Amino acid sequence: MTTTRATILPVYRVGLAAWALLVVLQLAWHVWLVPPQSMPLTLLLAITVIPLLLPLFALRDVRRALLWVGILSLFYFCHGVSEAWSSAGERWLAIAEIVLTVLLIAALGAGVKRRPPAAPPTRD
Repeated sequence: MTTTRATILPVYRVGLAAWALLVVLQLAWHVWLVPPQSMPLTLLLAITVIPLLLPLFALRDVRRALLWVGILSLFYFCHGVSEAWSSAGERWLAIAEIVLTVLLIAALGAGVKRRPPAAPPTRD
């Protein structure tokens, strides 16, 4: 079952917004605010931005695209935690990255349809 644009849940809209903001954050962080000093910018962008753009191929099914981004965002969560811990100057960027990844994963989890608990087996 595909999710069309008309039936996108509000919580998925939050997930899509968090995804877009995560891409913008990566671009702003690595291009404008803290440009790389020891590696080429193109390589850094290839590592940080391109993986976030790959789930666009699954955008026809929003749930599937958010699932892939949710899986990928675990890397960005780990990156944010390590940067927040080790780089005082970039801590606010890292905290923003952590917040966006948690928001994205929470939106994905909130959109999951819950099944009612199964009835216990009866003994005849």
